[in-house]
Amino acid sequence: MENTSQQPVYRSGVAARLAGLSVETLRVWERRYGVSDTLRSERGQRLYTAAQVRRLSLLKQLVDNGQPIGTLAALPLERLEELAGVRGNAPSAQLALVRVALVGETLARRVAVTGNGLEVQRVIARLDGDLAALRGASVDVLLVELPEPDETMVPLVAAAREAAGAATAVVLYRFCASATIRALRAQDCMVVRMPSEMGELAQLCRAALAGRQLLPADSVADATPAIRFDEAALAMITAAGNRVACECPRHLSDLLLMVGSFERYSAQCASRNAADAQLHRELGHAAALARSVLETAMERLVVAEGLPMPVMPPRS
Repeated sequence: MENTSQQPVYRSGVAARLAGLSVETLRVWERRYGVSDTLRSERGQRLYTAAQVRRLSLLKQLVDNGQPIGTLAALPLERLEELAGVRGNAPSAQLALVRVALVGETLARRVAVTGNGLEVQRVIARLDGDLAALRGASVDVLLVELPEPDETMVPLVAAAREAAGAATAVVLYRFCASATIRALRAQDCMVVRMPSEMGELAQLCRAALAGRQLLPADSVADATPAIRFDEAALAMITAAGNRVACECPRHLSDLLLMVGSFERYSAQCASRNAADAQLHRELGHAAALARSVLETAMERLVVAEGLPMPVMPPRS
């Protein structure tokens, strides 16, 4: 079976690592249970598509939860998703997948399992490694996992983004100094804490892309989207959403609160000079655009889940 498409493929060692398996386990599963019908390179090496890696990740998750590989191996992807409880996290057919390049093997494994609206084009393990694998990629967003970044990482992120040809970058961290966050944001990166729910990543990437559409300084104020959900409205949606199985209303509310808070913070941030003032106006406008994208998603979610749509009081 030869690779005649342009979709990204991974050799067995990489595929196993992304799926959280050892190469030996993957070989046993293939030999005994025929878990994947792989492609072949010209030299006869096994090649795995992103969908096959996702399937292997789901098998690993289910086996870890106590289900026998022998009964899982022949099941279709849709059934594996149902058993793993992730099928409901699939993106709406009306939303295009966001093409990403990933930095970080742990992040790549989690994305492979959740399939959360991202189309993975390239994966590298570390920013300080060889960036050749990123070159020639056709991606929208460089998605980087840096648990504890420092300022030495800022030029590395910029170099990786340039190599991948990404329109923007999203940096995920757990702990980070304010100075490093400011330095990354000055490089036009979205910098956010690692979300607890990986399904939020596609929303973050779309918000980052929306933030790229900055307007000239003299039009920023007039073009700022009006707020459609204030904190009281979001609290109402969250309370109503507690009655349904889907936790997306709560997670999306948290995202909107964070983006709205940054929008207000940018408007209040002290400016050292005219250029700094302009930067903060643009950052605030980027946050407003991101908020507008997320508010549109919230409107769709409220309708889909049958939740009450809050009515905002008229602004004076």
